[in-house]
Amino acid sequence: MTDTTHQLAPPLVEATGIAKRYGPTVALADGRLTVRAGESHALVGRNGAGKSTLVTVLTGLQAPDAGTLLFDGEPAPPLGDREAWRSKVACVYQKPTVVPELTVAENLFINRQPGARRGFFSWKKLHAEAAGLLETWDIRVDPEARTADLKVEDRQMVEIARALSGGARFIVLDEPTAQLDNREIERLFDRMRGLQDSGVTFLFISHHLQEVYEVCQTVTVLRDARWITTAPVAELPRPALVEAMAGEVIAEQAAAAAEAVVEQDGVDAPVVLDVEALTSDTYENVDLTVRRGEVVGLAGSSGSGKITLAESLAGLHTPTSGTARLDGEQLPFGDVSAALAAGVGCVPRDRHDQGLVTGMTIGDNATMTVLGRLGRYGFVGTDRKRGFARDLIERLDIHAEGPDQPVSDLSGGNAQKVVMARALASDPHLLVLINPTAGVDVKSKESLLRRVDSARDDGTAVLVVSDELDDLRRCDRVLVLFHGRVVAEHAAGWNDHDLIASIEGVDRD
Repeated sequence: MTDTTHQLAPPLVEATGIAKRYGPTVALADGRLTVRAGESHALVGRNGAGKSTLVTVLTGLQAPDAGTLLFDGEPAPPLGDREAWRSKVACVYQKPTVVPELTVAENLFINRQPGARRGFFSWKKLHAEAAGLLETWDIRVDPEARTADLKVEDRQMVEIARALSGGARFIVLDEPTAQLDNREIERLFDRMRGLQDSGVTFLFISHHLQEVYEVCQTVTVLRDARWITTAPVAELPRPALVEAMAGEVIAEQAAAAAEAVVEQDGVDAPVVLDVEALTSDTYENVDLTVRRGEVVGLAGSSGSGKITLAESLAGLHTPTSGTARLDGEQLPFGDVSAALAAGVGCVPRDRHDQGLVTGMTIGDNATMTVLGRLGRYGFVGTDRKRGFARDLIERLDIHAEGPDQPVSDLSGGNAQKVVMARALASDPHLLVLINPTAGVDVKSKESLLRRVDSARDDGTAVLVVSDELDDLRRCDRVLVLFHGRVVAEHAAGWNDHDLIASIEGVDRD
């Protein structure tokens, strides 16, 4: 196909003037998207910008109040015709929709087993067709493997294969890298490029702007429920992209905040956390200290042991040997409540599974670690709890109707702020933050990182575990784990190349 022919062909997907209201709330006022066949097209914007609403329209989950949606120049199918929608588009969400206890083959053809009649089908044919499908798209996963046993990246590829098996060649990837480390992300991107070469088109949604530049050719920005711009990625510098998303120049603010990590009187500040020769199945002989008012980063790949180490300090695991002292006292292992009582606050790695009780309110979630302070003999005054929660909402700049609002109503950024609020509510001596800005928008990320700065200013010892370089830039120093051992330490001001080299182990003997 010549370039001229490509330009004359109708877009694979074209949405124009999409609007959607929920009562008085305008979820989308002017959604626009034009995606050409064979490209990876990024859709970016802060939480609340309208991305999720646009995706529900693109995937046929709801009809817009106004606007048009075309596939290959033809109107979108009726909402009730799910088979027709499956042949057009599919979405791979941040939270997996595969059934973990089923095999890969069973997940690929769930509820539509090949050759099924009157509830009976051939297992042999099911596995054969699954193997053929995976081979066609060069997806190297065992069709007979239990899905729960797969890596996150392989589960995502199973979901993509399932979408392709329905005939769709337009795949929406919603925050696909949120639970992947650097190597897994690169493998995912390689697979995306291979699928693009085979005729698959992607809509890529991510809060990590560097990924947009790595894997996408075009980017569309939404802000305040409206289309702002669509441009070739190569022609849109990162500061301009951030400004389009935020409506204000915040890139320089972020850089200034990172450079504001000044020399502390750290050598004179008392040691809050003192870890000696800590060892478990995933890390070995780890020594580290965090002083009062110091922020220390932990970096490394997913197999480095960094997350398990941090979770051990928060009471989630018990090391096999070594010691950790908090304010001179032995830190309790394997007991979250005891760690909390000892002065540890924690933002866990996954707010969905570990951080929030979705059936409860913002106030309930934010105060559950300090109920003993708010009442006596197991009785907690509602007004006192609500007032304490309001203070946390204001302190963390949580955009919500109030403490009685269900936490499930919140955007990702505000939900993560609730998790941070709960960690800070107990006024911890040690604050352990694991992937503290995962899956949040640019502005929420800055707000969360400002809380890290505030904790430092208050004299809290902070341990930050993250794959995000922007998170680690706020640290006074960064320790790098490689195969469970601390192999490098980088002082504030490190450059990306040196840190990444340490993470990947390429600067080791």
